[in-house]
Amino acid sequence: MEEKDPKGFTVKDRRKVSLDDMDREQTARESEPRQQETPRQQAEDAGAKFAETSQECGRTSSVPLPEVVFSTFILSLSSSALLHLGEIPDPSSQATEIDLPMAKHIIDTIGMLQEKTKGNLDPEEERLVNTLLYDLRLRYVQKCNK
Repeated sequence: MEEKDPKGFTVKDRRKVSLDDMDREQTARESEPRQQETPRQQAEDAGAKFAETSQECGRTSSVPLPEVVFSTFILSLSSSALLHLGEIPDPSSQATEIDLPMAKHIIDTIGMLQEKTKGNLDPEEERLVNTLLYDLRLRYVQKCNK
C-alpha cells in the first residue's frame, strides 16, 4: 500500500500479514464475551448448552439420581445440616463431626429460601420447609447449649 503525501513523502506499509494472523485475530474476537447480549440471554444460552450436554453426559452415570424438585433440594440441604450437627455420620468416612458454624449457615440458607419462596410453594412444600426448619433450629440450639 503506497500513499503519497501532498508534501512529496511516500509511505509504504511493510508489515506482513498472514492468514494465520487473521485466524488468530478472528478466534480472539469470538472468544470475547458478547457485549450486546444481556445477562439474561447469556444465562439462557448457558442453560440450553448445559441441558444439551447433560443429556449426553448424564447417560454414563450408574447411580440413578432423584428428580430435581424443590422438596429434594430442601431435604438435601437438611441432610447436610444434620451432618454438620453431628446427627448423622459422614457417608464417605462414617465419622460424626460437629461443625456448628456450617450447620448454622445451612439452616440460615433454608430460612432464606423459605422467605424468598413465600407464596410460591404448594402447601406440602411449605409444610416440609416449616417442619425441617423447626427441627433443625431446635437441634442447633440443643447442640449450642451442651
